[in-house]
Amino acid sequence: MGNRNFWILLILLMSGIVLGGFFGNLAAGIPWLSWLDFGQSFGLDSPLVLNLGMLVITFGLSIKITMASIIGVAVALLVYRYI
Repeated sequence: MGNRNFWILLILLMSGIVLGGFFGNLAAGIPWLSWLDFGQSFGLDSPLVLNLGMLVITFGLSIKITMASIIGVAVALLVYRYI
């Protein structure tokens, strides 16, 4: 039972982050909603490339946390609480 609750919470949190980021990008062009796209980006600026001759592996990670994604996480937590 506890494992099921963990997966539901994880799916809701990921959905909140993705939808919040999506709405933040949509709101960037609207002057009175542009604050939703305000945030910080962190991660690797350029990808890390591992060349093994016949196999080339590229590693990269960049995360942008915006106000809209924080609101999305808060909404996801509220939805989880009432499920």
